[in-house]
Amino acid sequence: MLLTDDLLLDYKRCQRRAFLNAYGSPLQKDPERDFLLKLRQESQQHLKNVLNEHYPDHEEPQARQKHWRTVAEATENLMKEGAACIYHGVLVYEYADHDDAVGTLRARTITLLGRPDLLIKQPGESKYGDWQYWAINIQLGRRPKPEYKLITAFNAYLLGFIQGQLPPYSEIILRRHNYHRVDLSVWIPKMEEVLAECLKMLDYQTEPEVFISRQRCSLCHWYSHCYEIAQSQQHLSLVPGVTPSRYQYLQSVGVLSLESLAAISPKQFGEAMGLEIANQLQQQALSLVENRAFRRAITGKKSVASIPTDDIEFYFDIEAEPEQNLDYLLGVLLVDRTENSQRFYPLLAEKPEDEFRVWEEFLELVHTYPESPIFHFAEYEQETIKRLGQLYQTPRPVIDRLTARCFDLHHQVTQCATLPVESYSLKSLANWIGFQWRNQGVSGDQCVWWYDRWLKTGDRSFLQAIVQYNEDDCKATYHLKNWLADFLS
Repeated sequence: MLLTDDLLLDYKRCQRRAFLNAYGSPLQKDPERDFLLKLRQESQQHLKNVLNEHYPDHEEPQARQKHWRTVAEATENLMKEGAACIYHGVLVYEYADHDDAVGTLRARTITLLGRPDLLIKQPGESKYGDWQYWAINIQLGRRPKPEYKLITAFNAYLLGFIQGQLPPYSEIILRRHNYHRVDLSVWIPKMEEVLAECLKMLDYQTEPEVFISRQRCSLCHWYSHCYEIAQSQQHLSLVPGVTPSRYQYLQSVGVLSLESLAAISPKQFGEAMGLEIANQLQQQALSLVENRAFRRAITGKKSVASIPTDDIEFYFDIEAEPEQNLDYLLGVLLVDRTENSQRFYPLLAEKPEDEFRVWEEFLELVHTYPESPIFHFAEYEQETIKRLGQLYQTPRPVIDRLTARCFDLHHQVTQCATLPVESYSLKSLANWIGFQWRNQGVSGDQCVWWYDRWLKTGDRSFLQAIVQYNEDDCKATYHLKNWLADFLS
């Protein structure tokens, strides 16, 4: 049985993903999303930048055949020769294992395969002489996530068998070339536990239960396959607010379906997770079963402002490029209720250096009606006003007056209403009240890819697609505000 570091990483992130990557049908995979292609390209560029800046004299294993076994042999030859830095090496450790868990003794060969980005020669002892190797993994992330540490510990674990000496540390190089040292005395025991669980799942081909976690699952190529299963089962993970730990508890008290959650008294499980959360989960399930919205009771110290209505209203949505910390499109829909008219203003930075101009245009537009409310969905727009104001030295009183006019509809709807949706995203809410985007199936990460393609190709059709998507976001926010005001009245 072959277990690679990539498969172990999948298992750490999602056991079901690892199982499907090993045993699932490729026909059930979603097409690769453009945003993932962009991330892969950025990761490769990051790797090249690290090599060029810090390890320009690296060596790469040469093998006539690129099969992983021959590359592993070439890698060890470089280690024997004492190469200072090995790039794209392959580490392989094989061992015989006997399993009698089901009462029948079975012999099997386990092959562990790792592909560290770099192997760095260090002073020390090994079977090669007075040197040893440490593993380095290069990641695009900004912080050393547990799964990064786990995989670099796995590679160090393989090194221990291959060179006859376990290195004391391994390292992760993050974005902006930040180094993070991984203490292997802490992380190898954790890795061994995960490794044993993963091997058991793969050996017995035990398919993990589906669980839809929107943020974690959204970019997975098995998402549609798992989502179809969850829908067919009316799985409780589709209920907003049902986390893995809450799901396990609900199962333990016999709540196994959407209907049973809708019917149960919150007092029966409120003691374990809090009566307020229990009430929210029960009402959310009831809303889904009956396909209708409920007004949510305001309890405790919570307070919700009334929804303002004015002759002139602004609806504000931003498209950003996170890698460049750039807000390149400030989309504003101006609604004139006295004339029953709408006008969309796409304040667009065609080049990153145009962000300041776009910010000034935004200030000029919203100051034409200095008392009008600015509606947006979630916190990003208001936080961006603060960020751009600080970046471009806009006077603090100006920013304070602007943010005082901002009204977050996401906060309002989640505090005041329970809707029959699987997610309280703008798209999910607006679709339920009847609004449709012109370009179906597109999300914000697609716009990130479109803007990247615009910068590289100069093809204005990418900009046009972004502007259309942003305009629909603004109009969806407008429709949601109207619906919510009517519903609460």
